[in-house]
Amino acid sequence: MELEFFSASLINLVINLGYSLIAIIVSVYALLWVDKKLLKEVDIEEELRKGNMAVAVFSSAILMFVAIVIAFGFKG
Repeated sequence: MELEFFSASLINLVINLGYSLIAIIVSVYALLWVDKKLLKEVDIEEELRKGNMAVAVFSSAILMFVAIVIAFGFKG
């Protein structure tokens, strides 16, 4: 019984990792598309160096979005 449980858990882990990788790839390409199309004239790194808080909040929201995608990918 333990071998069956271990193999089922391993299969479930592999499936969740696959979903997570697909979700990360899609979300990164979506974020790059948004950055390229909507934020053409904004250099995020330069604005962060200047101390622009709006850009800092936006960047942290992007990181939180990626973290949520990863968390839901592992949750299944």
